[in-house]
Amino acid sequence: MNQLASDVGAFSAPVRIIGTERSWQWLRAGWRDMKKAPLISLTCGAIPVVLGYFLMFGLDRAGMGYLIIPLTAGFFLAGPLIAVGFYEMSRIIAQGETPTLWRVLGAWRRNFTQLVLLGLIVSLFMLVWLLSAAILFALFMGGEAISMERDVVRQILATDASIPFLLIGTLTGVVLAVVAFTFTAISFPMLLDRNDGVLVAMCTSCTAVSRNWRVMLGWAAMIGLFTGAGLVTYFFGLVVVLPLIGHASWHAYRDLVAPDA
Repeated sequence: MNQLASDVGAFSAPVRIIGTERSWQWLRAGWRDMKKAPLISLTCGAIPVVLGYFLMFGLDRAGMGYLIIPLTAGFFLAGPLIAVGFYEMSRIIAQGETPTLWRVLGAWRRNFTQLVLLGLIVSLFMLVWLLSAAILFALFMGGEAISMERDVVRQILATDASIPFLLIGTLTGVVLAVVAFTFTAISFPMLLDRNDGVLVAMCTSCTAVSRNWRVMLGWAAMIGLFTGAGLVTYFFGLVVVLPLIGHASWHAYRDLVAPDA
């Protein structure tokens, strides 16, 4: 049975302590939301994929191909920001209404200032990750150019410094991803649903993750697995994965945070 966590702190909304099986129920609820608005869900899933292709092409043309792999990995950091439209869609469905593309794309108008502030914080995480990747590439790869016209993985593995480069780069990415997930796991849907500020939303997310670390660890692994599967399909799988995880994350928020009195 779910129970409220005690002594959550002055800057945190009350959170529930839930069972480890709840993540699968979030996925099923997310899938139901997708089936209620399939066209809008898939359209919103396709938009960041198309933008990603344009961005990769621009980086390659600008001679910055070494940023393509870390930018791709950045999906794990930017996921909550990208999924704002899906949170809004699920919120509308939960109210018994029919979502429209216009309402979903205008989700940022709800609690606009706080959502933008949180978006800037997520962008800061992305910037730190990209700068770290660029520095590591310069240190280990000696500034060798990487092009999308050749096998990028082989280009990296062919160097003597490939193992330390990949180990340190992966460790850096994991640390940033864990910190970002802790602060943003439920922050965006909370700001859409309630008239709270960024500090309260981030503190509530930290409380929810720390008090439910087992289920949230499994949920983070599940997000990573689904997102990774979407990435290895040359982003095409993300058209389905992004809506599924986005809708499910809304239900995770509703499960973890007690209703606003």
